[in-house]
Amino acid sequence: MAVLHDLLEYQKVDADLRKIEQEISASEERKKYVQAKKFMETAAEKLEAQDKRAVDLKRAAQNLTARYLDIKKTISEYDAIEEHVDGSGDVVSYYKRSAQSLADNLRALKGEINKLIAEISSACEEYDKMKKQTIAMQKQYKEYSEKFKEVKNSHADEAAEINARLQAIEKKIDPDIMAKYKQKRKEKIFPVLVPLTDNRCVCRMEFAIAQQSKLEGGNVIECEHCRRFVYKQ
Repeated sequence: MAVLHDLLEYQKVDADLRKIEQEISASEERKKYVQAKKFMETAAEKLEAQDKRAVDLKRAAQNLTARYLDIKKTISEYDAIEEHVDGSGDVVSYYKRSAQSLADNLRALKGEINKLIAEISSACEEYDKMKKQTIAMQKQYKEYSEKFKEVKNSHADEAAEINARLQAIEKKIDPDIMAKYKQKRKEKIFPVLVPLTDNRCVCRMEFAIAQQSKLEGGNVIECEHCRRFVYKQ
């Protein structure tokens, strides 16, 4: 029973520490700090993607411009076709049809160029927007990292006192059980120890008679469903 008593005492004190942790975690200073930190962690990758997009758009613009100039030059060679081509009207008609086809291609190409211009404009706006966001987040990160430190420091003495009490209690608990407790706590499982109620864990997992017998004498067993430690009151 002493083992269970020490574990429950440890959890009771640990609840006070968790309360402080939750207060710090819910603070506006931490939220702003984490927001800026996450943005800064991905900013370099996003800017690199923007640079790659700019290179691709530039290459596409160069290719379209080259095609446009090439078609325009070919069309100019058809301007006085009747004066330069000897032969029947069929030959002249053929060249005129070819010229018309080129003109149609040129119009389609102009449409592609206009679409690309709009895409380049959008990319520039997006880049400018991200640049402004990055500058703002750099400022926010610097400001709120300091404010977040102040929030943590304001609870430092109280947290240190609680940790000292936890360490004193921990010395009386089996190291293996303590290690499992801390791992569950790290995984945001709390409370770690819960009483068996109506033959069930708090997660509603039912314990067989054989399992319940293991709880006699102040022992605890791990719930197969929620992984909490279960004890018998």
